[in-house]
Amino acid sequence: MRADVHGLNRTGITHEVLAVLARHSFDLQAVEVVPNHIFLHAPGLTAEGLPDLRRELLGVPGVHGITEISLLPRERQHLEIEALLETIPDPVLAVDGEGRLHFANRAAAAVGADGKRLDETAGLAELADDIRQGRSGPQQREVVLGGRHYLVELLPIAGDGGGASSGAVVILRSPSRVGEWLSTVGAGGAKGFDAVLGGAAEMQALKQRAMRLAALDAPLLISGETGTGKELFARACHGVSRRSAGPFLALNCAALPESLAESELFGYAPGAFTSALRQGKPGLLELADGGSLFLDEVGELTPYLQAKLLRVLQDGTYRRIGGRQELQADVRILSATNRNLEAMAAGGAFRVDLFYRLNVLSLAIPPLRERRTDIPLLADHFLARASAQIGRAEPRLGTDALAALAAAPWPGNVRQLENVIFRAVSLTDGPVIRARDLDLGPPAEAAGGTAEDEPADWAAAQQAFESRLLARLYPRYPSSRKLARRLGVSHTTIADKLRRYGIGRPD
Repeated sequence: MRADVHGLNRTGITHEVLAVLARHSFDLQAVEVVPNHIFLHAPGLTAEGLPDLRRELLGVPGVHGITEISLLPRERQHLEIEALLETIPDPVLAVDGEGRLHFANRAAAAVGADGKRLDETAGLAELADDIRQGRSGPQQREVVLGGRHYLVELLPIAGDGGGASSGAVVILRSPSRVGEWLSTVGAGGAKGFDAVLGGAAEMQALKQRAMRLAALDAPLLISGETGTGKELFARACHGVSRRSAGPFLALNCAALPESLAESELFGYAPGAFTSALRQGKPGLLELADGGSLFLDEVGELTPYLQAKLLRVLQDGTYRRIGGRQELQADVRILSATNRNLEAMAAGGAFRVDLFYRLNVLSLAIPPLRERRTDIPLLADHFLARASAQIGRAEPRLGTDALAALAAAPWPGNVRQLENVIFRAVSLTDGPVIRARDLDLGPPAEAAGGTAEDEPADWAAAQQAFESRLLARLYPRYPSSRKLARRLGVSHTTIADKLRRYGIGRPD
């Protein structure tokens, strides 16, 4: 039986309690003493004998009673620590200063890291020297156990009195776990399609289509102009897919030269090139294992990288730079482009076979000028976020400011709108933001226009003219009825167009 003898914290009380137990010839296997408590493990003590022992112990000055318990404090602590370590998915080992293994959790045993010594365990022998030399923290080393790659972290165990290290806890982190942390750090607050704002009919239909495609574990190509939110849709698709518990990592294919993009994507083996880390480096395909990899501006990939990516999409295998081992990629490829990949493929600027591998599923995001009714909603969202970032009271947008926003051409789309709102919030102090506070640049007519500003067809040109006209007149005729009389059309026609173009919300 295990028992708790509780009472006063008096000098000599422990000795007197143990003397009583000695008279009963109990075999004490463990004794733990803390203030006001003496914890005992006496296998010979039974429930039948406990009342007699209680009466005798109550005769010891300061003893208040004895209670049966299930575990001694150290036993409970050990059990809780062991349960905690067993739930950690990373292999964890406790090693003394000579490299002798004292504990290995279930994940470590599963990959063969549960021997008696580190230097007798394949893949871990070199770690024994690191521990003897007192190294700690993430190591410039990678180990392979059970055919899997792990990054090493050493946490020193302080010796008696907190002096020199008397061993270490070894944590082996798989690239996919590191990828999950990177994904978590890079993720925004909202998850899934809650982060995609838009009430326009075009956006509602697009979100419905995207949610259906998100459930399919196949490559997805997202097209749209710069700043329309392609990565936001990619994150949302990942967030509601069966891979949502895995990492979401992104690579901008236009931001890196070929050699650097290759090492980022595929990783490299130890000694692959002169400036490489000696332990090698996992690439995004490894870090995103079990999750999704987003390739932004995929049309900028060089022909060489297009060929390497094609192999990944064909059979799910690849090699690190300078490596010999075939690695398996359990990754869903999401890609995005602001270019016409189909035309590029037809013209020989992009591999035709890669285009069709990437374009199994597709989404086309409309530019902001084609969903102007979303402008007030987006503007309010960016207004609140910018105010919180700067730490000022949230202003509101005046009618003239809303009209100016609704009439702007937005070649930079949603990203440009966010920047415009941020600048206005940063540079104004009043409670209302006016049109003069918005840095929207010269009107399209004054700037001479560009190819991007040209309407796609007659309907688009008519809509652009209507929105500019209504935005210019509304401040002088600030109601749908007054504006209808000014233009000589019905009130319902003007009310419908004001709603369509997001113009006319009162101050």
